[in-house]
Amino acid sequence: MSDLHDVVIVGGGLVGASLAIALDRLGLDVGLVEATPAGELPAVFDQRNLSFAAATVNALTALGVMQRLEGAPGPIRRIHVSRAGDFGRVVMDAGDYGRDAFGQVVVARDFGRALEARLGELAHLTRYRPAKFVGLGECADGRREVLIAAAAGERRLRARLVVGADGTRSAVRQALGIAASEHDYLQTLFVARVRTARAPDGTAWERFTDTGPTALLPRGDRHYGLVHGVARDEAEAVLALDDAAWLARLQDVLGWRAGRLLESGPRSAYPLIQVLAQQLVGERALLLGNAAQTIHPLGAQGFNLGLRDALTLAELIGDAEQDPGTDDLLQAYVQRRGPDREQTLAFSDGLARLTGNAAPLLRPLRSLGLVVAAQAAPLQSFLVGGAMGFRGQVPELCRSQAR
Repeated sequence: MSDLHDVVIVGGGLVGASLAIALDRLGLDVGLVEATPAGELPAVFDQRNLSFAAATVNALTALGVMQRLEGAPGPIRRIHVSRAGDFGRVVMDAGDYGRDAFGQVVVARDFGRALEARLGELAHLTRYRPAKFVGLGECADGRREVLIAAAAGERRLRARLVVGADGTRSAVRQALGIAASEHDYLQTLFVARVRTARAPDGTAWERFTDTGPTALLPRGDRHYGLVHGVARDEAEAVLALDDAAWLARLQDVLGWRAGRLLESGPRSAYPLIQVLAQQLVGERALLLGNAAQTIHPLGAQGFNLGLRDALTLAELIGDAEQDPGTDDLLQAYVQRRGPDREQTLAFSDGLARLTGNAAPLLRPLRSLGLVVAAQAAPLQSFLVGGAMGFRGQVPELCRSQAR
């Protein structure tokens, strides 16, 4: 087994694994450093629900991943948005834009299994697992040294490009000396599976409150994927609620739009903290996904944005047909991703702060905004384009379902 690679990816989660698949199509020799042993899935592939924008569905179909899902995804055919205490609502229907769906809802564990199946088919991939990233060495002869700790001891890999796809608290980012800014929304997001008296009909319900968003995402198994934001200081009390009180709380927030809530699966809780890397590249190194930006889940754009990061990198490498770690290529990546990243971050953070602000003076302004958005076709088209992942210069794989 050679320790020399074209690209070494640190992190085998959603974005890192997707990048490995995209790079294999180019015939590149890739090393994937994964903390999870063979036969196990990373912790991120749990029972949470992933909302894939249409552009993401296109790309994952082209990469051969969507076809390997064990369960049918749930199409999002309509999006219904409202806010507690404000009047007005926005309803967007995919049929009005010549689409069957805005995107698909996939259970993270099912997606993890599909990625694992696809990774097992790759011809040019070496997987280091379980292995821990230790640090970065010097750059010499056009390669950067990567130190990892594996079962057999420490290993030194060398790659033309090192990609940090190792999550919010990225060790690669720290090794590069790249600072990150943080904003704590002082909210905790609960995630669960819920069942209602009426089966989902393709509508995604989003309800904003003073303490964060609550949403029902239509799954393909006649259940909804729930996300429920609460104030951080209420999180322990909410976690301690029995099922009856928990369902009553959700019903109070959501109303009866989706029908009576009958049952909930186990709850998982995640603090909502935005973490943004102050730069995306270093010498023969680059950050992707949550290592580059961990954003508020409003609009469900986190993984969708990270996948566009990965596919843009693969596209630039394929177009250049050259050393993937050159300064010119890395700067081209930064320029290409800038507009999409900045607009998505501004939308996610701005909407989170606006909808979560309890100031009385903002209520009439928000209500007016909902009324205008419900009637203004150009504004709705802008929102739909962003929701579907077609904002700015997106990778070609996002535009085509070619297999």
